[in-house]
Amino acid sequence: MDVKKIQAFVDLATTLNYTKTAERLFSSQATVSKQILSLEKALGVKLFSRAHRQVALTEVGIAILPNAKRLVHEAERLTETVSQYQQTADLTLTIHSIPSISQYRAFNLIAAFHAAHPEVALHFAEAENENLLTSLDNGNSDVVFLRLFSLEASPYEQLVEEQDQFAVVLPKSSPLAQRPSLTMADLSGESFLLLNETTDLYQPVMDAAHAAGVTPNIIYKGQRIDLILGMISRGMGLSVMMQHSLDLTDYSAITTVPLEPQRVSYLAFLRSPLHHSRAGDLFWAFVQQSHVE
Repeated sequence: MDVKKIQAFVDLATTLNYTKTAERLFSSQATVSKQILSLEKALGVKLFSRAHRQVALTEVGIAILPNAKRLVHEAERLTETVSQYQQTADLTLTIHSIPSISQYRAFNLIAAFHAAHPEVALHFAEAENENLLTSLDNGNSDVVFLRLFSLEASPYEQLVEEQDQFAVVLPKSSPLAQRPSLTMADLSGESFLLLNETTDLYQPVMDAAHAAGVTPNIIYKGQRIDLILGMISRGMGLSVMMQHSLDLTDYSAITTVPLEPQRVSYLAFLRSPLHHSRAGDLFWAFVQQSHVE
């Protein structure tokens, strides 16, 4: 049943004047009259008597008025609830990111945006590179931050924040640590401690090793950078990671040496070109403005 017709009935029952009801509902007298007639036809009863240009409720009109008022009230509550939900959803920003984001400028940008826009409800979570685009495609995130090894044409909007490159992570006490750069061939015979297949770094490292004709002696694969750094500091082997993804503050016995030939990765924010929320647009504009500054 059309709520607008019931609303017209309730208002007319108050004013008993078509002109006043039309004004109160921002409508026309003809429209109000049609709504009342249509409602009467649908219910099969007369709701108003119209004698001598006087409008009055019929007995059945009086009988159903309380229910009609409740219907209008519930419809208004429903509309208000939907509106509140839409406003809240539109000001919710979900960002999913690779675990090492804290080592990159993007982390500071998210923090700065959060401080500048307290009205936006921020939801932030980590995920491995392989799951981030799925999160974006499924609508589970508004924006993702990940590592790209190519800037080829993409179906996503991209904002590249910075670049990074591979480096060998090893004890300062190692003779290899004194060299200005290292190749995979230089690492032949060393014990490798690597981030595993669930990360975006394992396969590129293996590709570089195979291209150099090296079969790495892998003694550990895992997801925790801190655990690998702890093992390196204890002389258990070396690793190949992205230079800027590391925080060596608590690992004074560890250093990094650039890996040659260099392979660059790009750290970027991505979002779908099809579905934008207000919060997502605010964040995207904030990041773009940071590039200008």
